[in-house]
Amino acid sequence: MKIQKYTFGTGDRFAHQGRAQLRAILKAREAGMDVYPVWNKSNREHVIIKSKPDDVRAEADAAVAALGWSGPYYVDADHIGLKTVDAFISASNFFTLDVADFTGKPADAGAVEAFLKAAAGYTGSLSIPGIDRPFDLTEELIRGAARKFLLAVQEAGRIYRHIEGRKGGEDFVTEVSVDETDTPQNPVELFLILAMIAEQGIPVQTIAPKFTGRFNKGVDYVGDLGQFEKEFDEDLSVIAFAVREFGLSDTLKLSVHSGSDKFSIYPIINRLIKKHDAGLHVKTAGTTWLEEVIGLAESGGDGLEIVKEIYAQAHEHFAELAAPYSTVIDIDPAKLPSPKAVNGWSSAQYANALRHVESNPEYNPHFRQLLHVGFKVAAGMGQRFTGALEANEEIVARHVTENLFSRHLQPIFG
Repeated sequence: MKIQKYTFGTGDRFAHQGRAQLRAILKAREAGMDVYPVWNKSNREHVIIKSKPDDVRAEADAAVAALGWSGPYYVDADHIGLKTVDAFISASNFFTLDVADFTGKPADAGAVEAFLKAAAGYTGSLSIPGIDRPFDLTEELIRGAARKFLLAVQEAGRIYRHIEGRKGGEDFVTEVSVDETDTPQNPVELFLILAMIAEQGIPVQTIAPKFTGRFNKGVDYVGDLGQFEKEFDEDLSVIAFAVREFGLSDTLKLSVHSGSDKFSIYPIINRLIKKHDAGLHVKTAGTTWLEEVIGLAESGGDGLEIVKEIYAQAHEHFAELAAPYSTVIDIDPAKLPSPKAVNGWSSAQYANALRHVESNPEYNPHFRQLLHVGFKVAAGMGQRFTGALEANEEIVARHVTENLFSRHLQPIFG
């Protein structure tokens, strides 16, 4: 399956905003952006929400039918491994292979030596078009990359072949995720990872590397913008070179994970994909859930009471909710408002504290991040929460569409 040049992941934890999300994609296309939707949801989110991958497929299919979408669209089994993939096989046509648990662990010595032999032709001075300096590719450097990444790529190969066997020849998109590592990959490491992927015979279409800086959930990028620009630029050059060298798919493109709300890097990404005439996949998730909370807050009445209660419970269970996301949130408990204070807020105060508009003096990124990981509280409310979404569908959907179109799609692809 050949993926389109520009794709956009629209995570939807409670499976109520498929049409609102697709409206944002349609608005983008009306504005000249040739972008295609990918509904993504991870196994962890399914476990918390008590949903199933088939629910995501049903949501996507229903949105497509309701709005008359005629183009390709995808359902992404997000961050799956061999232990979790089977439940996603029938519903998904996009698989994000997560091999973080295998990164940094050594592969079999024989496999490392075999890769060294396969890559021997690249030792010495390696010049990659688009990068203004050559790289000294030594045997020691190749061996180091193999020790760090080869076992992970071998595992990606096992997952891919398992999916291929279960899908029975049905086409699907494969993404390999190496973003959940301790340190960013340099250009040579990314080049060698792609060599390993080619050796494994994985028809990778998107690759998610780790970049310098913090990609925290629901808030802006934190880091050196100049360094990010350099890395992104060089990664695009490496991908174009690797496609030619290793015979990888000409649709292979970068994937940016935790891509929602990274407003400061969107102009850089926009400029560089145009400079390289390169494709891009951006994966978002919790930004839609937060727009649901904002919509309920602005609806007043029961909606406002529900989201105040969600915050109170999230505040009480802060440690439990934050633990699984400790590497992708930075919350200072001292900067969280007390539940008592929040209970006295108006609709506007709650929405202003949560909505990601940094120029608003009431905006509180700590409050926002806690609510981002607090969807487990809403999940525990069951029908009470989803019923509120349905009762206030118009205002919630308007916020979801506008957030994805104006704050995400337009600055990234416009």
